[in-house]
Amino acid sequence: MIKRFKRENRGECEREWRALTLLAAHAPGLAPVPHSADLEAEHPVVVMSRLPGEPLRGKVLSDQQLRALVAAVSEMYAAVPADVLAEVPVRPGRQHQLIAQIRAWVPQVRSRVDGEVGVAMDRGLEWLARSDMERVGRPDVPRVFGPGDGNLANYLWDGTRVRVVDFEDSGLSDRPFELAEITEHVAAWVGPPLAAETFLSLFDLNTAERARLSECRKLLALVWLFLLSFGDPQPPRNPPGTTERQAARLHNLLA
Repeated sequence: MIKRFKRENRGECEREWRALTLLAAHAPGLAPVPHSADLEAEHPVVVMSRLPGEPLRGKVLSDQQLRALVAAVSEMYAAVPADVLAEVPVRPGRQHQLIAQIRAWVPQVRSRVDGEVGVAMDRGLEWLARSDMERVGRPDVPRVFGPGDGNLANYLWDGTRVRVVDFEDSGLSDRPFELAEITEHVAAWVGPPLAAETFLSLFDLNTAERARLSECRKLLALVWLFLLSFGDPQPPRNPPGTTERQAARLHNLLA
């Protein structure tokens, strides 16, 4: 399989190649096998094996599939040894970048939405203003290797196990943030929903991780509310009422 990148997305190509080589060394079989890369080309390219399997997005997951998904992400988070992980750059799209993006979106979006969407947006912004999300870091939350994309389309079920593709935004992260990326991604609930609470209960998180997970889910849900509020209705990318449903999801997380 050949994956090509735009010149301006050279960083995505580098992250993809780094992830594939790391996982090939420390979690063989979990991700595509990297064959070659040209990171300096006009249009950077990564050549890798093609994985078998069907994307989990849009499916009602059986207990076997749900546990296989948990096994796959757990293996990925734990795969890279600490001394190697220390050299991996922080993944893009972490909380500080998301918070800055939200603040940039407010003047563009807030005046255009009303009703329950506007109320949820205001509640989310009020929570964010009093939250502790801008802390530099928490030493009691272990660092892991994260894929950087929670879309269930990137998790392939082959009838026995789940494998992972798409590492353009991968890098140093932590389990709560990466798990929130999965549960709060629109792919996890538009259509057949992921059993989020059951999924999360299958991870042995420490007290600090569970507290951070709650906060990360709120932040990612607020990000998605803004993203969906930008949606172009012609043609719509999601079913009618998706933004309103996201507002209700954010209300529930903030309750």
